[in-house]
Amino acid sequence: MAFRFLAWSTLTLPVLATPHNGGHGHDKAKVNPVREISLGPRPYWLVNNMDEGPLKNKLASCSEKSMRRSDWSISHRGGGTLQFPEHTTGSILAGTRMGAGIQECDVTFTKDKQLVCRHAQCDLHTTTNVVAIPELNAKCTTPFKPAANGSKATAKCCTSDFTLAEIKTLCAKMDASNAAATTPAEYLSGTPGYRTDLYAKTCDRVNTLREYIDLVDALGLKFTAELKTPEVPMPFPAGSDYTQAKFAQQMIDEFKAAGIKPERVFPQSFLYDDVLYWLKAEPKWAKQAILLDESADEAGTMPQAVANLKKYAQAGVKIIAPPLPYLVTVQNGKIVSSEYAVTAKKVGLKIITWSLERSGWLGDGSGGGYYYSSIANVTNNEGDVFNLLHVLAQDVGVIGVFSDWSATVTYYANCFGLF
Repeated sequence: MAFRFLAWSTLTLPVLATPHNGGHGHDKAKVNPVREISLGPRPYWLVNNMDEGPLKNKLASCSEKSMRRSDWSISHRGGGTLQFPEHTTGSILAGTRMGAGIQECDVTFTKDKQLVCRHAQCDLHTTTNVVAIPELNAKCTTPFKPAANGSKATAKCCTSDFTLAEIKTLCAKMDASNAAATTPAEYLSGTPGYRTDLYAKTCDRVNTLREYIDLVDALGLKFTAELKTPEVPMPFPAGSDYTQAKFAQQMIDEFKAAGIKPERVFPQSFLYDDVLYWLKAEPKWAKQAILLDESADEAGTMPQAVANLKKYAQAGVKIIAPPLPYLVTVQNGKIVSSEYAVTAKKVGLKIITWSLERSGWLGDGSGGGYYYSSIANVTNNEGDVFNLLHVLAQDVGVIGVFSDWSATVTYYANCFGLF
């Protein structure tokens, strides 16, 4: 039942006459808001795979419900990332069709300081065909080097290695690589079995931040833009005036230039200083700023991460966004709220979490990997995704969930009235 075999006759996307308008945004007249939400088979399949009990019965009772869009369902990299290359128009439209009310763009900068949507500044070698284009591969921070003599194939290609014009010639692909590759073509393979290349055969281009804004605006959705932590020294280039603060301001200015109201935007960053900057320089835009938190990934660091929550709240941060495992633990064989979650609510922080549907198989003995690491001992089948969602919604009280496949979160939101 791997996803590569699923076909969606019901996933009809809005037609874009021209996918890109010369790098200056989508033609809004050619994109209409999605009126009919279509979840496809996956959430229903997940419900069928749940252990018997009250939650399964409740979710099953919603199987013939007419679904609608929910802001509780937040796209991760577009929301269609299990099947569509991330941050592309295809992923955005798929996530929107599956009911995501908030669309994400991870924001980084090019060599000529233009803003584009990429999950990391240096991921072009795994998310585009850049290494297969000799003249561009040569400009990479680390050009493709084949596997040889026991060494793995390597490459590192950053948005800051290229101008926007150069990046717009690239074709997006599923985020993957083949460490045993001896050719660029082999390196570009490696898509895991729980994803698919079915929708990656057309050349969907890398979106600029403005293209993302224009598209999401035309679709009538809300925005969440993450200022990606630079992987090059700031200021960029050395000796220039392009500082981290200017980067943070530039992202907000793009929304202003597009005429977007701040109440539709959730700026986010892993850097506490970015959020502090917005609180001081752009207080209207900082009202919904999200501080992403991965500070407890190392052993023994959770107590300090919990202690920091009070500091963040006192500084004016309103929304904290840790990964899924920070918010839940297991007591007496049941998933419950963690100390982190309880403390965040106690100090007045709203909570968003990430990223559902990014873990591959839950029933293959892995327990779901990183995103289920705090509850792995009670995770053993695909339907357990809804057990986690239920605790996040009803006990933790999250206000939204980032997901690589928006249909799952949308289904739960509709069944429990979360809009």
